[in-house]
Amino acid sequence: MIRVLDIIEDTMVDGPGFRTSIYCAGCNHQCPGCHNPQSWDFGGGREMTTAALMKIIMADPFANVTFSGGDPMYQAEGFAELARAIHTYTNKDIWCYTGFVYESLINDEQRELLEQLDVLVDGPFIQKLSDPDLLFRGSSNQRLIDVQKTLYAGEVILWQPNVDVKEYSVLDIKKPGSGRNHLPG
Repeated sequence: MIRVLDIIEDTMVDGPGFRTSIYCAGCNHQCPGCHNPQSWDFGGGREMTTAALMKIIMADPFANVTFSGGDPMYQAEGFAELARAIHTYTNKDIWCYTGFVYESLINDEQRELLEQLDVLVDGPFIQKLSDPDLLFRGSSNQRLIDVQKTLYAGEVILWQPNVDVKEYSVLDIKKPGSGRNHLPG
């Protein structure tokens, strides 16, 4: 069972591409400036089974999955069970946001969940390090960790996008002479 506050389908802010983001209840980090302070209450939301969550996740064949919150590491056992089911029945990747740093999780009860993740966004949100231009994180202390490569290497390996991420303005994507949008080549 996982205590869930909300599920957002087809979001694009919690990792690359379309994602089904599961926002859980409960967080003791209580970071000043947190974008989701309503998630701090461990009694918030509703309990959901792995089967109920899998039904939602599998309904969208294209969206990958993100665990967020609150902090999923406070419900590591339930999220580990869900992650195993996701890997058993789908080819979806799994991202997880946590206020803990990776090094504090590796030898703890959260290890089982870590082993199921593709990317861990670690570290507390620090308001004075906030930068809206950062890719998939809120403050510059947070890391995008490639968990599988990190576990194999025995040292933190940062996630790298497998495509060039470019920024375009609306003016950049007008096809000359046609008035139609296109991405420059």
